[in-house]
Amino acid sequence: MTEADKPPRTGGWTKLVTARPRLSLLAALVLTVLAVLAGSGVADRMGAGGWEDPDAESTYATKALEREFPDSQPNLLLLVDAGSASVDDPAVTAEAERLTERLSGEQGVTGVGSYWATGAPALRAEDGHEALIAARITGDEKEMGKTLDRLAPSFRGAHGPVEVTIGGPVAVRHEMQTIIQEDLTRAELIALPVTLVLLVMVFGSAVAALLPLGIGIVAILGTNAVLRGLTEFTDVSVFAMNLTTALGLGLAIDYALFIVRRFREELSAGADPSTAVGTTLRTAGRTVLFSALTVAVSLAAMLLFPQYFLRSFAYAGIAVVLLAAAAALILLPAALVLLGERVDSWDLRRLFRRERPAREGAAWARTATLVMRRAPFFALGTTAVLVLLGLPFLGVRFGTADDRQLPSTAESHVVQQHIRDGFPGSPGGGLEVLAEGRASEAQYAAYKERIAELPEVLRVDGPLVHGESAYFTVQPKGEAVDDAAQRLVGELRSTDAPFDTSVTGTAAVLVDSKDAIAEQLPWALAFIVIVTLLLVFLLTGSVLIPIQAVVLNALSLTAMFGAVVWVFQDGHLSGPLGFTSPGSIETTLPVLMFCVAFGLSMDYGVFLLSRIKEEYDTTGDHTEAVRHGLQRTGGLITAAAVILAVVMVAIGTSRVTNTKMLGLGIALAVVMDAMIVRSLLVPAVMRLTGRATWWAPGPLRRFHERFGLSEGGENPPRGAGNGATSHDVPADENGEGMADASGGIRAIR
Repeated sequence: MTEADKPPRTGGWTKLVTARPRLSLLAALVLTVLAVLAGSGVADRMGAGGWEDPDAESTYATKALEREFPDSQPNLLLLVDAGSASVDDPAVTAEAERLTERLSGEQGVTGVGSYWATGAPALRAEDGHEALIAARITGDEKEMGKTLDRLAPSFRGAHGPVEVTIGGPVAVRHEMQTIIQEDLTRAELIALPVTLVLLVMVFGSAVAALLPLGIGIVAILGTNAVLRGLTEFTDVSVFAMNLTTALGLGLAIDYALFIVRRFREELSAGADPSTAVGTTLRTAGRTVLFSALTVAVSLAAMLLFPQYFLRSFAYAGIAVVLLAAAAALILLPAALVLLGERVDSWDLRRLFRRERPAREGAAWARTATLVMRRAPFFALGTTAVLVLLGLPFLGVRFGTADDRQLPSTAESHVVQQHIRDGFPGSPGGGLEVLAEGRASEAQYAAYKERIAELPEVLRVDGPLVHGESAYFTVQPKGEAVDDAAQRLVGELRSTDAPFDTSVTGTAAVLVDSKDAIAEQLPWALAFIVIVTLLLVFLLTGSVLIPIQAVVLNALSLTAMFGAVVWVFQDGHLSGPLGFTSPGSIETTLPVLMFCVAFGLSMDYGVFLLSRIKEEYDTTGDHTEAVRHGLQRTGGLITAAAVILAVVMVAIGTSRVTNTKMLGLGIALAVVMDAMIVRSLLVPAVMRLTGRATWWAPGPLRRFHERFGLSEGGENPPRGAGNGATSHDVPADENGEGMADASGGIRAIR
């Protein structure tokens, strides 16, 4: 008996996960129940901020002002509407003063001021019918939210001659957090049944369709428990919950599809369930593990950024990826051993149509043949289209998340819109300049005069002095975070002063956030690229394939970035999609979307490359390996992409613009990657590079032989293998390697 004819060996991992399948599933059930208990209420412990750099000048100034001047930064605004009367009407004034006095006496509220107490023009609408009461709610985000919940019912609504609505940063964050939780529940209710229907269409069997869904639910619940634990030690953004749901379902379904598909192939080839599971784990299981590592690497890059908004997505993403892979590699094999042939039970497709025999993947094989026959046309054409779709991103303008993330009917959005449209300057959105060090009144006055002369300044208030510290409030002429306000931040920081100064405020936070991202972005990209190159090399043993994977993955994201600017910044389709365009893109969103979409793109890339590599190791025929790889995985990748896109679109139905952008943008990236890049660009480029695709220098080839991973299993390859050169296998008239007659092409039915 030759080595190739021996039955596959059962590895230790296979024995571990299949020896007691019922016990494995029971343990998983117990752990899932514990995860439900541990993760309950996780959303209530999360924050709705996290866009600022904790080490930035603006953050330092904000904390210093909170410490030295706790009344300096109002975060609660009550918009008092006098209707047709003037805000200076005696009855309106009396009621407004009563409201101001009541608010001053509330616990957890400080720094209460109003137009009627100060006469400040910035607190009075230009038409004279509205004015503001400003205050500061103290405490962290959770404490502020509780205080707002307590205050809002008694202050909101009609009070004699006036109508009060509630706004300000604390109201915006709290309303955003509430809406995200509601929208996430709705997204899950949409995604789960639609996903189940699609899985039934893919598998036919209702039993097989339920397996990926179960793996996804386990991953989501487990991640919620992990995030709940993390909230005890660090800040976690509530936005990360959306990624947990999307990746939990999407990746679990991807991994389960790949494993169940391979298991069914082995059963069809005559293997018994235990043997089929063993082969599946040695082949598809390795690919799943590799895929999870590549996705986790992309998400881990967000840990390099200081903003806890981005770090939160890394926490959630890494946890859900690893849990999805673990469930797919431990629980799913146990279930498959128990089910055996019954995995094909309840074939619901027979209720609607008669099953027609067809050669599996024939359409994808024809597509691969056509693409490789016209490889230059498809390579250049698809690249040109992708670059063209990405051109709008060249006009991107970065901004900050504000009330316009909320629906136009949201109370805090309505208040802030009234302020933008009807009030002079930008109440609540000014810049604060903290002055530290002993100074005289004359020095303060001279510094104030220099600030007032800056071209972007509308008005300077202050200074308020406490000990050796003082602060000035600077109102910009335009909006709080427009280009002029950002320029003003730099001008204030470069203005000479006889004391130490630091600048904070909305525009300053944005400037510092952009600087922090620009500083860390090269390191994050380098981390993703280097580790991805290494992982793909370990999978393929090729020098060229990892480079192709990185470049083509990046190309697959161009449509997403172009659409984000064209739709969400420029406002096209804002009506049908139901959002208000702020005219900019929140600074951290492109980083987040790149890391997530690049990881998912690598997920599909690994699925395709692993099957191509397996076939090439078997036959040594490069062209046939590419054709076979697309034939075997094209339908699988497309089905997985469509299902993941459905989940992301469900997330994209959110009423919060950032979440809508995240969901719809990544859905577009996933579809473009699976249907354009994997189906057209990858086979075209691999055909053009030919046998050189698999080249590696001797030292690297030996390194891969020792440490590399592949789907080839434990039996030695029968073809050219890693790093084959032109003399390893006979070549046909086109220079392509011919199949080894003794090895043949392994048919998997």
